[in-house]
Amino acid sequence: MCNKVLGIGLESSCDETAAAIVADGRKIVSHAIFSQIKLHQEYFGVVPEIASRAHLEVINDCIDHCMKQASISFNTISYVAATCRPGLVGSLLIALQSAKAISYALSIPLIGVHHLEAHLYAPFLEGYGIEFPFIGLLVSGGNTALYLVHDFGKFELLGNTADDAVGEAFDKVAKFLSLGYPGGPIIETLAQQATVKKQLFPKILADSSESYSFSYSGIKTAVIQYIHEHPDADIAEIAYSFQERALEILARRLFEASRRLKISTLVIAGGVASNKRLREIIFEKKKEYHKIFIPSPILCTDNGAMVAGIGYQYFKKGVFSPLTIDVKARA
Repeated sequence: MCNKVLGIGLESSCDETAAAIVADGRKIVSHAIFSQIKLHQEYFGVVPEIASRAHLEVINDCIDHCMKQASISFNTISYVAATCRPGLVGSLLIALQSAKAISYALSIPLIGVHHLEAHLYAPFLEGYGIEFPFIGLLVSGGNTALYLVHDFGKFELLGNTADDAVGEAFDKVAKFLSLGYPGGPIIETLAQQATVKKQLFPKILADSSESYSFSYSGIKTAVIQYIHEHPDADIAEIAYSFQERALEILARRLFEASRRLKISTLVIAGGVASNKRLREIIFEKKKEYHKIFIPSPILCTDNGAMVAGIGYQYFKKGVFSPLTIDVKARA
């Protein structure tokens, strides 16, 4: 680790508690992720109070695990980064307050990180040489948005969802079909069992020359109505058709932006980016001139490495956060 800048990243914006140590903003030295899925399954969604208490119970263990795995001491850490927005307020506080304590105790810089920017940084951790500007598609249970990224810390929103995020739509459809939680992996697996593969639902949103918006309330309603009208329908076929429509608009909006803005470098990140069918659709639509980067599934989920990684870019610029920094629920 000689001459390496080591940073620790902490993440607790929703239902994963994570910590990681990253060298020079690129190499993951150690990481730990605690998933709360089992704690929230019976509620078919994340319960904020349960989430924040669980973060509090395991955050120190995650940090200790990373330190031991890396075989380093705290005095070798140059900075500490933590997600401060957006997310569940009670959950965000756990990582940020822990980071503040580390910063104060070690007299090292504190860096508050934008959760969505951290996700878009994930492919940089796998050695990809990604050039700016690029178009970033962020897809998760809480966010569905398209960004134009000019540089680290310089990104603008092109469009987001008018209602549910795509991951949220998967959860709600899975709940209605009594499939369990979280809905994304369950529907993805069920869709693979479809044999007829007929499109049962209408196309989500028309092509647009003015907007890069997303909407998932319509397809969700269409699924519910179809079940009421066809109670004996094959659930696998419903899952397949829903997934195709839900994912198709993501790829369509991404390539619409690429064409209009004449930007060929594309980054897809967030929990839903681990969906194999989405990756297939993206690469089916890929042209020869496109450069597409999607992180490995472990880096698609919320993790501390992406937080430490983007934190390094701010550390290099000397952009630090005061100990008075607070969390924000919205981006």
